Parts: sequence; C-alpha cells; structure tokens
Amino acid sequence: MTNTLRLGAHRFSSRLLTGTGRFPSLQSTVDALTASGSELCTVALRRLPLDRPDGSALLKALPSGMKILPNTAGATTAKEAVRIARLAREALETDLVKLEILADPVTLYPHNAETLRAAITLVDEGFTVLPYCGDDPVICRELEAVGCAAVMPLAAPIGSGLGLLNPQTLSLIRELIEIPMIVDAGIGSPADALQAMELGCDAVLVNTAIAAAKEPIGMATAFRLAVEAGRLSFLSGRIPRRRYATASSPSEGLSTLRIPNDGDVNRETNHLKEDVWNS
Repeated sequence: MTNTLRLGAHRFSSRLLTGTGRFPSLQSTVDALTASGSELCTVALRRLPLDRPDGSALLKALPSGMKILPNTAGATTAKEAVRIARLAREALETDLVKLEILADPVTLYPHNAETLRAAITLVDEGFTVLPYCGDDPVICRELEAVGCAAVMPLAAPIGSGLGLLNPQTLSLIRELIEIPMIVDAGIGSPADALQAMELGCDAVLVNTAIAAAKEPIGMATAFRLAVEAGRLSFLSGRIPRRRYATASSPSEGLSTLRIPNDGDVNRETNHLKEDVWNS
C-alpha cells in the first residue's frame, strides 16, 4: 500500500493534486489535468458560479474519475470557511474540503489560529479536512491532534514559484506527524515537486506552475513523472551525504600492477611503431 495515498476514507494512486485556476481555457484545463494523471483537483467554490447555466461547465468537463476537493479560498475567518465548506458539501456531495483561511491579501499566508478553529468545527461535523497552513511543526501537530486527515504546509508564498524555501522544516514536520503531509503553494517546477517527494512528503498540490506554463499539458506531464520519480527515490533510500570522497570500486583483492618507467614506455612505443610499419 506504499503507493496509495490515503485521505480519510478516500484512496488515490496518484500523489499529484492539481488546481483548476488560471488556465487559459476550459479545454486546456481538462487536457492538463488528464496529462497530469491527478485524481483529485481543487475547486474554489466562491469562484464557481453554480447559479449560472454555465457555472457547472468545469465540473462536467473534468476527466473521468477525477474527484473534487472544494476549497474555501477567499475566507478570512473560521466562520466564513465553515459556511463555504457546508455549501460545498451540499452542492458537490463530498466530505472533502481544503480548508484555506488567509491572514492578509499581501502575503496570502494562512491564518493558523482561524484555521485551527475552523478545523475543529469541520472535523466534528464529519468533514475530511485538509488544511492549508504555515510550514510550522507546532500548528501541524495541533491540526493532526484535532483530527485533520492531512496537513498542507506551504513551500513558499502562493503563486510565487520559489520552490521549497525551507526543506529542513518540511522534513521535520514529516518526522513529527503521522498523517499525510501535502506540500501546497510555491511549487515552481517539477524539480521542486521531486525534491518534496524525496523528503518524504506524501503528495504535492500544483496549480500555477502548470496553468501558467507556456505549455500546460507538457508541464503537467513533467510534474506527473517528477512526483513518481521522487516517491520511488524516497522509498528506495538515497545514500548518506559524506564530507569526503568514497571510492565506488572495492579496494579489497586488487591485483598488483607494475607501473612502467619512462624507458619502458618508450621501448614499448618503438616496438609498436615497428610492428605497424612491418605489417
């Protein structure tokens, strides 16, 4: 079961979660999601006009088997987030929710205190809660303690593409919690996703790095391969880092070779020239 991602009662074979925002068109969204191999995509409910005839076009066009992860994006308080999550459960018939509460519109950093408050309520109401949070071991352990199905610490500010700014902290979080850790926000390239997976992260969520790429479909494919390679690398176990060089060839049982001096080399060279000339 090492290749199965478990989020509450839900199971996924892909460890790449995808977003649906910022794509140039609906068709490019669908094509990129298909190429990514992702089985779970986020949808910001507040930006999905379900009250309009074309409001559910995205939901109807999603690849077969794709599950929806409603996002409480836009919420700034626990009260707002809980209300959005309840609406999402009714509208989309899912217990999954990505809990996102932002502290301010400049940094787009998560409001950890409000996130924890909302998580307690939503877990009590039977939601499978996946909270977006800071790369802070303390808040991650608190979210685990209240019953969240996973934690989603940021790698860097949302949409920045800066990659893993603090891999040491992410590695520490992975060691301290038992629930899945999904790196969310700031991923800029497949190399970032691979690094996160090699650290032992259970999955990554990528939106802007795919949607805003020159070729979203190609980039989605690259992310799929990077996540798979990173996971396989983590499971296979990398060699330890060493300060000094270590010979790759064994030193035991080596035969003793006589190193010729300059005179021997010259004589051997002359013999070789004579043999070539005579032939």
